[in-house]
Amino acid sequence: MIEFNARFGDPETQVVLARLRTPLASVLLNAARGALADEPPLNWRGDAAVTVVIASRHYPATPRTGDPIGGLDEVSAQDAPHAYVLHAGTRREGDAILSAGGRVLSVTATGEDLTEARDRAYAAVGRIRLDGSHHRTDIAAKAASPS
Repeated sequence: MIEFNARFGDPETQVVLARLRTPLASVLLNAARGALADEPPLNWRGDAAVTVVIASRHYPATPRTGDPIGGLDEVSAQDAPHAYVLHAGTRREGDAILSAGGRVLSVTATGEDLTEARDRAYAAVGRIRLDGSHHRTDIAAKAASPS
């Protein structure tokens, strides 16, 4: 590996953290204290994970904001615990959740294998309603298909 750059808001990090069994708080606390060597080896789930980003209309050029987002409760009710939504470019206005940026939401799902995780992620993405939003449809497609 030459470089690995992943921040907590990045889909690349979200998909990795979905598989982490070790409590992240203890790892971060030991890192902050300079005692990371005292941390036991990380414990990982054996399953697979996939993250799909939902972007607002006109992203990346001039993302439209202020659009209501629907279906979040449906994902929580129907897809948990295997799929969940992470907010990135959202804001609350009263009881409504509105888009507030280009990368609006990330949907992360886990499964026994990449195909199951991918199917769960896209099923959850399909429940979310955001006018004019778009997302990639090829995430993990090559890796999940038999060669």
